Amino acid sequence: MTKTPTFRHETAADAAAADDLIDRAFGPGRLVKVSERVRERAAFRPDLSVCAFDGAALIGVARMWDVHVGATPIAFLGPLAVDSGARNAGLGAALVEAASQAARAAGACAVLLVGDEAFFRKAGFTAAPAADIVMPGPVDQKRVLLRWLADSAQKALKGPLTS
Repeated sequence: MTKTPTFRHETAADAAAADDLIDRAFGPGRLVKVSERVRERAAFRPDLSVCAFDGAALIGVARMWDVHVGATPIAFLGPLAVDSGARNAGLGAALVEAASQAARAAGACAVLLVGDEAFFRKAGFTAAPAADIVMPGPVDQKRVLLRWLADSAQKALKGPLTS
């Protein structure tokens, strides 16, 4: 990375480069994960998804999806991918924050993801409020993390995750 990256919402023109970056970051094994089951059914939200660029090169992406827990609509974040040459500089955290703020601006009360709590805790995600959310397949429940976006919206989310 040569300079401060620029951020913008994902466009159709970014899709192929974003898919390529995600494939490089996660490999084919990502297709068997529970998060992929969520994305197969959910509506993609490019207006909430955020891409990071170093010049014209896509170096990071955080994608967002519409999901529900019961009757409550929330956003699902993932995948989050950062180019290997741009890692360890806070870009992943910046992408998560930008995507979360886009979801907040769109009226989402929370963002859900599957990931490492030690990394995502810095962005306000924890496992406790997601303990009763049922994912569409096997998952380590400690990796199902939620971030409330509006203090007034905090309530028990319980039941299956649906689209």
